[in-house]
Amino acid sequence: MRNLATVCCKGLCALAGVLALAVAGCGGDDAPTEVVLVTHDSLVVSKDVRTAFEGESGFKLRILKTGDANEALTKALLTAGNPQGDVLFGVDNNLLSRALEGDLFAAYESPGLSNVDAELVLDPDHRVTPVDRGDVCLNFDKAWFRDRGIDPPRSMADLGDARYNGLLVVENPATSTPGLAFLFATIARFGEDGWQDYWRRLREKDVLVVDRWEEAYTVQFSGTAGTIGDRPIVVSYASSPPAEVIFRTPRPSAAPTGVIVDSCFRQIEFAGVLRGARNEEGARKLIDFMLSKRLQDDVPLNMFVFPVTRDAQLPAEFEKFAVVPANPLELLPAEIEANRDDWIKEWTDIVIR
Repeated sequence: MRNLATVCCKGLCALAGVLALAVAGCGGDDAPTEVVLVTHDSLVVSKDVRTAFEGESGFKLRILKTGDANEALTKALLTAGNPQGDVLFGVDNNLLSRALEGDLFAAYESPGLSNVDAELVLDPDHRVTPVDRGDVCLNFDKAWFRDRGIDPPRSMADLGDARYNGLLVVENPATSTPGLAFLFATIARFGEDGWQDYWRRLREKDVLVVDRWEEAYTVQFSGTAGTIGDRPIVVSYASSPPAEVIFRTPRPSAAPTGVIVDSCFRQIEFAGVLRGARNEEGARKLIDFMLSKRLQDDVPLNMFVFPVTRDAQLPAEFEKFAVVPANPLELLPAEIEANRDDWIKEWTDIVIR
């Protein structure tokens, strides 16, 4: 239709006929026919859910993956006001201040927020909308410890013991959102005056640092189905144990991995309409759909995190095997905003250099 409209603009509308006026009109660009969702590499949406959105909205959904969450946000900030897409998904509470300071989003209050607990809505101006939640925690490989007759660690502090030397793999907080969440967990647990010494002890115990969760969990961690990794402790999620049940054949009756509950740090992921989006109508429809029961029910077994709406149905595997910390560690958004960059630099000086 774009070519036909161009012909009309050259004064040839009469030759194109009435059909051109009815279908495309005379002059200007075509109306958008797709919604572009910019996101991180870990997003998974079931095919039938994607099809449901396209049928309900009338727009085709195109998903543009641009790296991990940190990379996706950085790239989006470079094009703020002239974005690559219409919606950005994957900004979490630990990166939220960067996104808001960068004037990345246009405000939109979805009607679906009435079905979301107020404590998950961190931006009162509704520039972002919560979509899922989880807890970043230390996970451990039960069989590895059982086979060697070693008690697994029960707390973050235990990792300073000599018996856990060379067993931990973590993600770099400068390049990974789980890594950043775990850094914040150590700050929340040990305080502004104690977290540095904790990381010095971990470095002495030969902690392995990698750039991304995928490398830490699926390559280096010994507890993942099919892995050749040799590190039995990893930074992952409280909802990772159900994945280890689901992806093993035959399915075990108990989760093969455990969670160190006192290490868990709350993570909320958000989506927002990108400022300058070409298809703002479609973007708003996509935000609404992200809070629909259809998509929220799809979240656990695809993303292995929890939905945010009250009426979402948890699968049986989550009910049985996922860990829900009663009091996850948290830091105030204002504290994160004021200190995040300095904390990352200080961590780098202690652990990497």
